[in-house]
Formats: sequence, structure tokens, C-alpha cells
Amino acid sequence: MGVRPLVTTDWLNEHLHDADVRILDASWYLPGDPRDPRAEYALIHIPGAGFFDIDEVADTETNLPHMLPPPETFAEAVQKLGVGNEHFVVIYDAVGIYSSPRLLWTFHTMGHETCAVLDGGLAKWRSENRPTTSQAPPHRPAMFSPALNREILRECNDLLSNLKAKNEQVLDARSPSRFAGLEQEPRPGVKPGHIPASVNIHYAELINNDGTLRSAEDLRSIFEKRTIDLGSPIVTTCGSGITAAIVYLAAKIAGATEVALYDGSWADWGSMVNAPIEIGP
Repeated sequence: MGVRPLVTTDWLNEHLHDADVRILDASWYLPGDPRDPRAEYALIHIPGAGFFDIDEVADTETNLPHMLPPPETFAEAVQKLGVGNEHFVVIYDAVGIYSSPRLLWTFHTMGHETCAVLDGGLAKWRSENRPTTSQAPPHRPAMFSPALNREILRECNDLLSNLKAKNEQVLDARSPSRFAGLEQEPRPGVKPGHIPASVNIHYAELINNDGTLRSAEDLRSIFEKRTIDLGSPIVTTCGSGITAAIVYLAAKIAGATEVALYDGSWADWGSMVNAPIEIGP
């Protein structure tokens, strides 16, 4: 089963100053949102946390947003933040659980399993009056050697092949109206609709009102109601690969044995000329 990819604020508070723990703020907001995650980090963050920019540390050879960076690019970025192969990495975002699972999945693809999302994120941490700071983290550069794990990465050709093979269950994290094609996609040139035979599990269903992930039992119930077999391969998708990682995390917590993520997601699929699209719930 590996490392449980979720830790509580109590756990982090207890281990905040452990030498083998590193903390990263992976906050990100949708284009057009006036909030600036880097500026917010500079004002207030968990002590010892570095800021990881999901848009900046990405594949710059594609026009798709925040795609998986080359391993050497990722390694250079996390090394500067003091993260080495020996560290347990705790990832959070300012909202609760939103963009932090994306960095968790990225670490997993780079072969680093000793990491977890902070349940409830910075919002829960602050609501409990736990320590915060504006000071830069004190960590020295570390050595991180990536080992790319393609088993949890999917691209458009994999999803096209799966239309016939039907070996993997495809779960779409977007809102029901976007999944059904009832509203225009926010990215120019991207058609509305969804991948044929995919199942809609809106990421918001998986999160409690306080920004924490729902219990493993609740998550299993949600997947079961959608007739998702947690013992069979799952691929998650969304608009651009951010909220798909929330479903990726939830499926793992619920006990799924094989979970991958479609990196390009609908920004990729919906912009292709001949990719089949379904409209409707």
C-alpha cells in the first residue's frame, strides 16, 4: 500500500521541526482569480515551508498549462527548496485540498512516494491558531534523484486506445454541467463535453465543508454509487490536471489499487480535432 498520502494538522504540528520533514506550499488558483499564491505565501505560510510554483515548474514545450515537468527540471526545483530523496514531504495549499494533490501526484511520478497532502491545508492550520511565519525556509539545497514512474501517467493516445480496450475506468473531476457540455469551457478553442464512457465524480463531492478530505468509508461509498471498481485500473481527468489529482488522492485513500492521471486532461482532449466527445450526463 505504501505511505498513506494524507496527514493531519496534529501530525504536522508534532513533526514540524523533524530533520527529515520538508513542507511545500503548492497553492494555485484558476486564471482570472485575483488571488496571487506566491504573494500570499510571502506574507504567511507554515514555518519551514517553501513555495512550489505549479505553473512555473512545468513542461515548457507544450501550450497546455502546468504539464508534468521533465524529471531534471523537477529535481532542480525541489533541490533548491531543500528537498532530497531522504525527506518526507508534506504538501499543502491555502484553500484546503485543491492544488496540493497535483504536486503529490507529481512527486509520485518522479518516484518519490514518501510524501503526503496536509488534510485541510493552510486554512485549517490557521483556524487552529497554529504557528505561521513570513520568513524564508532555512533549508540548504539537497540532492534529489528522480525515477520517472510512467505507470501513473496517461496521455491522449492512452485514452484513445482505452476507448476500444476498456481496460481502465475514466473518472472526470469537473462539475456536472461542464461534464455534460452544458457550459462553455474556460480555455479558448476547447470544445465542451466529456470522454466517451467516462464517469463524472465532481471533486467537490470528495471534500468536507472544512476543506478536509472525506473519510475513507465515505469515499468508498461515493465510488460504489458510481459503480466504480476500486480493484480495477482507474484513470482520473479534469480540466487541466489539477482537480483530477484530488480524485487520484481520494481513490488511493478509498483503497484503489491502480490509479493514474491523464496529464493533459480536457484541455488536451477537447482541443483535438478528431477526438470523440459525448454530450449529456
